[in-house]
Amino acid sequence: MTAAVQLEIIRRDEGSRARRGCLHTPHGPVETPCFMPVGTQATVKATTPAELRLAGAEIILANTYHLYLRPGADLVRRAGGLHRFMHWDGAILTDSGGYQVYSLGALRKISEAGVAFRSHLDGASVFLRPEDAMTIQRDLGADIIMAFDECAPYPCAPAYAAESAALTARWLRRCLRAAPGGEQALFGIVQGSVFADLRRDCARDLADLDLAGYGIGGLSVGEPKGLMYEMLEAVVPELPEDRPRYLMGVGSPDALVNGVLRGVDMFDCVLPTRIARNGTAMTRAGRVVIKNARYAEDFLPLDPGCACETCRHYSRAYLRHLFQAKEILGLRLLTLHNLHFLETLMREIRAAISAGDLAAYGRGFLAAYGYTDSKEMSF
Repeated sequence: MTAAVQLEIIRRDEGSRARRGCLHTPHGPVETPCFMPVGTQATVKATTPAELRLAGAEIILANTYHLYLRPGADLVRRAGGLHRFMHWDGAILTDSGGYQVYSLGALRKISEAGVAFRSHLDGASVFLRPEDAMTIQRDLGADIIMAFDECAPYPCAPAYAAESAALTARWLRRCLRAAPGGEQALFGIVQGSVFADLRRDCARDLADLDLAGYGIGGLSVGEPKGLMYEMLEAVVPELPEDRPRYLMGVGSPDALVNGVLRGVDMFDCVLPTRIARNGTAMTRAGRVVIKNARYAEDFLPLDPGCACETCRHYSRAYLRHLFQAKEILGLRLLTLHNLHFLETLMREIRAAISAGDLAAYGRGFLAAYGYTDSKEMSF
């Protein structure tokens, strides 16, 4: 195991697999469980790094595929790496481009050697091998780098999921041979779609490789929430207790609570920033669609219990006005609020683990938010 990134377990929850910890990285400590804002193009949309810090973020995510296409990994390397290029002094995790193997399905072809893409920018041919993903992430300079993988779609046949997971395992071994090492920690990714036996086998195989950490991929791609939680229950017991576990692409409040209770340490998702740009805010009482006419003369804060800059200084009426007038400030203020909301949720989850009442906290939070279905309160 590389010494670049290590997880210190501080407290375990007696009633679940949840644990509170500290992820030690070359760019500072990250308290876990944590939510990582997504900065696909070396920017978390509509925010500055200073604002991310104010929201409570200690680690962010950037994307290998997109930065390889534009502005180019070599340019980022010559600029001093992602940290200096984007003026972020905290930890960074880079996705390998594996998710684009799934999301750009119409523009790619998978083979044993790697993936041939047709660039969504200009149609140019791009071929990525597992070794290329390692070289690009070395040049980007992230603290945590992800192995190249295939994220199988949902639904898919068991035979497809099995071959996809086997291909991901073979690619991982190529990534290991090509990984830069030093101050970059390589995480492998557990695949297997919604088939528990495949997930367990994949997790055991990865655990034997003594990796710095473990991603759980291929979930939150359309499957019912209950199935996602079943897969976590199958996978997490097979992974090493002293390594971080990262549930990829998940960021709804119910999934964060349920994921932590099942032993997940790290999450990321575009959800809070994407819905903010469309006029939707997360609040203690559930989602608020600020464009609705009911807020035209509502002079209350967006979320009265929130301490973010948006809620301390601006009313719902003003925020609605900004969206109606198509002013950029509106989407910025909602983005900042949503990120602060999820970072606050994770801070409260960590405190609840330390206090020994995570399940009670989770039920109270989700009930107030408006989650009542059994799949959202399945603990």
